[in-house]
Amino acid sequence: MSNLINGNDFNLTFDGRLVNLSDWTPEIAKAIAKEEGLELTDAHYDIINLMRDYYFTYNIAPILKLLKREIARKFGPERATDEAVNSLFPGGVQYQGSKIAGIPIPMLDSELEPATQLRKTETKSSTQHYNDSFDFRGKQIKVYHSGNLVNLDDWNEELATHMAQQEGIELTDAHWVVLRYLRKFYFQYGITPMVKILMKHMGEELGADVSDRDSLYRLFPGGPSRQGSRIAGLPTPQGCIDD
Repeated sequence: MSNLINGNDFNLTFDGRLVNLSDWTPEIAKAIAKEEGLELTDAHYDIINLMRDYYFTYNIAPILKLLKREIARKFGPERATDEAVNSLFPGGVQYQGSKIAGIPIPMLDSELEPATQLRKTETKSSTQHYNDSFDFRGKQIKVYHSGNLVNLDDWNEELATHMAQQEGIELTDAHWVVLRYLRKFYFQYGITPMVKILMKHMGEELGADVSDRDSLYRLFPGGPSRQGSRIAGLPTPQGCIDD
């Protein structure tokens, strides 16, 4: 459906989301919010702008746990409680907030259809990862064309070592620091981090020496997120993975 604000035409989907994200302005946000029964305040815009900054930095909308972490860091923990966030966006900050912020709905990796995951796996690497089922210790291990495990429960450290060797990597302690962090992040937040998010969070928690971009690519030349997620037994990361 077509709408007009201050002479500017913009289109919305059937559920009131912007068709073209570049159409977004604070005035359009107010109009969308009004349809949601909300009068935007500075507190609303704090969250809206945070969501937009995150999306345009990482090319992925922040899931709730990551958004609350960023709110707490920037505005204090009292602003990051469920009660505080829900008071601003009673329709849910992920659904209602992202609509008003003009960004896609955030999704956990587990919420993505396997076919969607497959479409995100154009491989830039020349490494020879598995792209079909393969035998390991007498068991058939199924992987997507990207090389990521279909069944995450198949993963163990011995399998990771085998998959890494298939890609020409002998795992060292430095590799395991990254692989274990990838797994920790996934099981804490429900998404596999692309490289920018990986570097940010590893740097904050483990220090700059282990999160340096060049160091990560020396360990995983096929991409810390793309190749690392395969070996760590995780889904393919969303967004611009290793750019």
